[in-house]
Amino acid sequence: MVFERIKELVVQEMNIPAEKVTLESKIAEDLGADSIDAIELIMGVEEEFGIEISDEEAMNIKTIGDLVDVINRLQK
Repeated sequence: MVFERIKELVVQEMNIPAEKVTLESKIAEDLGADSIDAIELIMGVEEEFGIEISDEEAMNIKTIGDLVDVINRLQK
């Protein structure tokens, strides 16, 4: 469920075909996100899930799977 919502956000925010977004997708290398895209994605995720991701934590998010893990941990 979390993955599906993130996938929708990535498709909308970054205009990427849904089939390219997997848990293993690297946000920068595979999806072509630059630093601004990544920041906008994090902000969209924070708003969507009602959480706050620290800058330190955000720096360690490399893949969509990493993002799902952070969301699952922060939502508890």
